Parts: sequence; structure tokens; C-alpha cells
Amino acid sequence: MVADTATVVTGPSVLSVLRQVPTGEIELDAVVRDGVTATDWLVAGATFAGFVVAAMVLRRIIERLVRRTDPEGAIARFAARMVRNLVVLVGLLYALTALGVQIGPLVGALGVTGIAIAFAVTAILENVFASAMLKTRRPIRVGDQIWTNERSGTVTEVNFRAVVIESFDGERVFIPSSMVMDDVIVNHTATPTRRTVLPVGVAYGTDLHRAQDVLLEAVGGVDGVLPGPAPQAWVTTFGESSIDFDVRFWTASDIATVFRVRSGVAMAIKDAFDREGIEIPFPQRVVTMVPDESADPS
Repeated sequence: MVADTATVVTGPSVLSVLRQVPTGEIELDAVVRDGVTATDWLVAGATFAGFVVAAMVLRRIIERLVRRTDPEGAIARFAARMVRNLVVLVGLLYALTALGVQIGPLVGALGVTGIAIAFAVTAILENVFASAMLKTRRPIRVGDQIWTNERSGTVTEVNFRAVVIESFDGERVFIPSSMVMDDVIVNHTATPTRRTVLPVGVAYGTDLHRAQDVLLEAVGGVDGVLPGPAPQAWVTTFGESSIDFDVRFWTASDIATVFRVRSGVAMAIKDAFDREGIEIPFPQRVVTMVPDESADPS
């Protein structure tokens, strides 16, 4: 009569070989047991296979659900993979338990190694979670022109390690996602329009009302200056050599347009002032020589 279960004992036991390997203070008998049967192997295999199938199904479900709020799909894929790996890991632990492996002592034996690995991957995990926050909250998107971490440029990629921007000098800059999350982010193109302020100084003898009219007329005629909100020119400071205006006008928000229109406004103001005889003074000092009355006139 054949027994219901059969013990696998072909050749030297794997456990007996493992026992010859030094294991420090952890005894192998505390981790695994003898007498693993064919049924144990079948149960362990079926358990692990079941968890793998469940992980695949959950991965697809989670990816579909998260993709509704993540059109690019990066967060959806990341979340789905994390859940899948977690379920597979749980299945592996159950399978090892079916084979008689004691998980507690095994985890204790690997504790020090786990702590070292945790420290090693801390920076990686910080960037992963920061990237997930950037992709979820979306303070920046691909194509936005931003300033952060003393760098400015156009966002070309937001991955799970870094924010990639192409600077206005043509350089490709990789900024770790955690640094972007911890720093100020200025998104220049989050809105379609942007205001520019250009300081302009006039001589102290200038008729300020007339200068203001000339400024507004000159700015309003520059291509790229938006009619609304209307340009403004306000006196702001009585400087050492000039009375200063702030000329304010609105343009499209991209950097190329801002630079082009700002230059056009400056040239238009200079041309208008030259025509009207309005002086833009340069810094100067008036020195008065006071005669020394105590000096001998001879």
C-alpha cells in the first residue's frame, strides 16, 4: 500500500548542507524544519501561484482606476507595480510558511541587512515619493517654463528620479524631484499672460505729466504689448540723479515673448524721449568747492 505522502530524501539533504554554513548567532533549525513533504511543496506552490494571479489582476484593476486621474499613466503604472510586488511578497511569505520556514527568526537574521538597505535607498525613495506628488498635484507639466533651485528652463520630463528641464542656454538640467518639492517653484507659463516692469528715469527738470503721456503712448504702440490690462507708468522714486518711473505692461507669458517685447518697449521709449527732448540722465555728482577762509590769501 502506497503512503498518502512521501518524504523527499534523495541524496544529501539540502538542510544538512546549509547547516555546515556559519550562520552567526541564528541557528538554522530556528528558521526551517526537517521533513518537508511533497504535499508541502504542492501547497506552497499553489499558494504562491494563487497570489501571483491575484497580483496580476489587482495590477490591472488599480492601473485602470488610477489612470482616470493620471492621463500620462506614470502614477498608475507605479501604483499598480507597488501593489503587485506587495501581493507577490505576501504570497512568498505564505508559501515559505507552508514549507515550514519560520518567518520571525528569518526576518531577525536579515534585520541588520534590511536596515543597511533602508538607509541606502532612502534618497531613492524620497525622489520616488516626491515625483509621485509632482505628478499628482501637477504644479508643473511638460512644456511649462519654470524657475526652481536657481535654475530656469522648459520642463521636458518629470520621471521618478528627477525633473528634467532644458535651460534657455540649451543645457539639459536634471534636478532631483525631492529638491524640487522642497524648493520654491515659479511656473512662468501657468497663466497665459504675464506682467513686466521696466524702470525708466527722467531728469529732475522734466514735466512729469508730459513724460507719463509719452511713456504710455510709446509702450502702447509696441507689438506684443497686450491692450488689456492697459500699460501703466507711475512715478516711484526720487533718485539721486533722476525721478524714476515704473512702466508696467502685459505680454504673453513665455520667456521668448517677454524678452522680445521688453526690448521693443525700451527702444520705443528711448526713441520717443529723443523726439520729445526728454532726458534720461546718467548717474552724476555735483561737487562744490568751499574756499578755506583760514588760508592766507597771499
